[in-house]
Amino acid sequence: MRDEIFGKKNGQIENFSFNQEVAAVFDDMVERSIPNYGEVHRIVADMVRRYLASGATVYDLGCSTGSTMVLMHNTAKQENKVLNLIGVDASKAMLEKCSSKLKEHHVKAKLIEGDLLDLDYESCDMIVMDYTLQFIPLEQRSRLLSKLFQALKPGGRFVLAEKIASSNPKIQEMITDLYYDFKRRNGYSELEISQKREALENVMTPLTPTQQISMLEVAGFTQVDMVFRWYNFAAWLAIK
Repeated sequence: MRDEIFGKKNGQIENFSFNQEVAAVFDDMVERSIPNYGEVHRIVADMVRRYLASGATVYDLGCSTGSTMVLMHNTAKQENKVLNLIGVDASKAMLEKCSSKLKEHHVKAKLIEGDLLDLDYESCDMIVMDYTLQFIPLEQRSRLLSKLFQALKPGGRFVLAEKIASSNPKIQEMITDLYYDFKRRNGYSELEISQKREALENVMTPLTPTQQISMLEVAGFTQVDMVFRWYNFAAWLAIK
């Protein structure tokens, strides 16, 4: 289903939330709004293929509609591996879409509805967190990252993808302009771009790459590097 949520003029823009309306169009929304969304998923899939043994436990935090888990499952299956997949999301609507997609693709996974900070994490081999940490209140992120570090086994991998900010105001302005050009190319109108920007303003806080790496290091990760960047989107690999 095509994302047209912000296509009509709204007198009052409510804060963005992952409700039923968003869940229904989420797959289209991210493909048209996040550059190289599929390629970041391929990074995760390649790591499954190369580095995870059969029986490995993998968390997908902010699993949304389950696309990443389907890709991980299919990649593991091609290598005759079976993964213990655990998807977590705070949105009931997203998990309902996720459950349907997993059933459609014959993927077995444990799904948990809840706050990422409240979870008791199992010992795990890899954690995937794509475009989720940016929605966690800034003052809570360090505590969450510390919990994730503790949950990972020695040598465990953490893949983090986020929208980012530049520390240079002029470059930030240019990157934002270029990003909106990307959205225009993908069919979003000026009204849709401006209304979604307003909806996200109070619920999403991007960090600079330096701030993000620092936060990962404070959590305990000593091996951290950026593995992808396109304008104001980036992904990091951290190893325990």
